[in-house]
Amino acid sequence: MLLKSDSRDQEWVRAFFEVMPDLQVRVWPDIGDPSEINCALLWGPPPGLFEGLDSLEVIFSIGAGVDSLLDCPGLPVTVPIIRMVEPELTAGMVEFCLFHVLRFHRLMHRYQHQQTERHWQDLPQVPARETTVGIMGMGVLGTALVKQLHSLDYRVIGYRRQEGGDGTVEMFHGEAQFEAFMRQTTILVLLLPATAQTRHIINQDTLGLLPSGGYLINAGRGELVDEGDLLSALQSGWLQGAALDVFETEPLPQESPLWNHPNVFLTPHVASITHPASACRYIADAIQDYRSGKTWPYQVRLNQGY
Repeated sequence: MLLKSDSRDQEWVRAFFEVMPDLQVRVWPDIGDPSEINCALLWGPPPGLFEGLDSLEVIFSIGAGVDSLLDCPGLPVTVPIIRMVEPELTAGMVEFCLFHVLRFHRLMHRYQHQQTERHWQDLPQVPARETTVGIMGMGVLGTALVKQLHSLDYRVIGYRRQEGGDGTVEMFHGEAQFEAFMRQTTILVLLLPATAQTRHIINQDTLGLLPSGGYLINAGRGELVDEGDLLSALQSGWLQGAALDVFETEPLPQESPLWNHPNVFLTPHVASITHPASACRYIADAIQDYRSGKTWPYQVRLNQGY
């Protein structure tokens, strides 16, 4: 196993030893003979990493997203790429999004401001069933979030570029239904990947489709949002708040006005963290199943709809 990790090399090595003690793990760049490597677990691979990996059979992504892999020069197009889909990673993302849906719906951001001002006043509260959460990106993470939101009686709708879905949520598809989706959404949750089609999908025009006084939660990719247009919508009051875990430039530049905006809530790309112990169990099970004749789980399909 070739490992190019997210700075937790030894934690990953120990986790692999627990579940696959016979697996030899080589930490990049000290990989020895590259022709001996047949699988890889990667995060942010640098140009040239794939040189000489002629025996590579499968690539696992450390994170839920795979854009850093797909953008890497030299990526072997015939080698299967497997998304990281394991319970703790999914749970973390659901927790993050659910926390901010509750924050905005229960007006905690406004009460926080009132506390700063020592102002005692109750605010009108809309029931969950009258609050529509719109989720853009209805994959594993979006589907798991729907289940939890439904349990709290929120109205949930989903958006995909192409038709699909399991029937558990009202789904909107394609450009023809995009406006209808946005106009019904009170709290917009972004769980999309970064692609040419999704870059700045949230901009001045699309934000204007949301009902006045809505909210944005971005736990997908920073490239999804035009940050200048987002700030304008917040300044005008069209949006009441935004929870942002990802940004166009990371770390977020010190001069960014997002840092100091009173209705922006920032976290440093920590909405969901891959846990080596559970992730290595997922990888071990996937390899064992493949060797027994099953297909790779959650294999990336290029140009797949979201």
